[in-house]
Amino acid sequence: MTGPAHTAKLLLATLGVLTIAAPASALDAANAHRHALTLDSHVDVLLPTTNARYFAPDGKSFSEVSKLKAGGVDALVYAVAVSTGPRSDEGYQAARAEADEKLAAIRKIAADNPRDVAIAYSADDVRKIVGQGKIAILIGFQNAYSLKPDVAEFDRLQKAGVRVAGLTHAGNNAFADSSRPQQGAGEEHGGLSDLGKASVGRLNDLGVLIDVSQLTPKGVAQTLALTRAPVVATHSDARALVDVTRNLSDAELDAIKTNGGVVQVVPFNSYLKAQPADYAQRLKALRGQYGLDPDKAGYAGADDLPAEKKEAFFVAYRALSPQATVKDYVDHLDYIAKRIGTDHVGIGSDFNHGSGVPGFADESEAPNVTRELVARGYTQAQIDQIWGGNFLRVLKAAEVAAKP
Repeated sequence: MTGPAHTAKLLLATLGVLTIAAPASALDAANAHRHALTLDSHVDVLLPTTNARYFAPDGKSFSEVSKLKAGGVDALVYAVAVSTGPRSDEGYQAARAEADEKLAAIRKIAADNPRDVAIAYSADDVRKIVGQGKIAILIGFQNAYSLKPDVAEFDRLQKAGVRVAGLTHAGNNAFADSSRPQQGAGEEHGGLSDLGKASVGRLNDLGVLIDVSQLTPKGVAQTLALTRAPVVATHSDARALVDVTRNLSDAELDAIKTNGGVVQVVPFNSYLKAQPADYAQRLKALRGQYGLDPDKAGYAGADDLPAEKKEAFFVAYRALSPQATVKDYVDHLDYIAKRIGTDHVGIGSDFNHGSGVPGFADESEAPNVTRELVARGYTQAQIDQIWGGNFLRVLKAAEVAAKP
């Protein structure tokens, strides 16, 4: 992350300068990548207790500092995410403990790498830290299940450094419905509950950027109707290309544009390539073959299989789905950019949570995305927007909307 080109990049980042766009044919992909302030808007936090499946083949994080440096990634949002569990005191306490451990883990990354990493608390902080030649870490949050439930808990999180927050993950909670509800749960609240609606206003007051990636269409619409600041979808794809509930429809994309928000595109294989017509039948047969309940979804229960059997199951499970590529990934980015404009699209990897495709499998391979953007004719100014400029714009707007 050193040398004349990077020094120029850091100066431009610090000053917030946007250069005149060069013709696409004149762009060199490596130089274009070095010029951009590159920001990944959603990365999960690994703990020693995290399932080994979520670690990279080297046994480390997909966003290890060495990989960030190798990929020229300047900033990222580490999301304090927890699984949804029972709505009981015990469940909330366990989720709170996990969230607190992940907050501490994020701070430890910066503490262990003081020459290379610093925590950012604002859009201006990100630019300043990058201007110092360091990687900026923003703290995000996902899944209000861990908040008791109590809207006032967002105040505690904001004081702890959280600057981006989403209400749901897989499974509904007391605040909102998830785009991936637990089996048979359906839409419990019709989008946001009263707690969820109150949370939108509170997050606005605190200057925290609202993340809509895991909400239902009704939840997205209600959030957009209530918020007085732009929102972000930190890791989503286009439903027009692949019809899964985690992807955003054209109507949702258009509404996010109207709001002034940004959709950060994620390289998650099953959101990028449609499943074959016989996928459900083949999955059911595979689950039965390994003694798992054939009527349950995905890999539910597979982590309890004996080690050797579990590994074989996951190899077969992954083989059920077609493999997406960097081109497929940029197809979604390209679709969203053409639908709502390059002012409203960005990049959020969801690394350390099963995301990644060959060519963009960890942070070290981020330049391959820029290479594909250049090949499709994106200009330097557009690449600068996509890789970090758009996200920093909406983060700043959320800050401005805060009430003292």
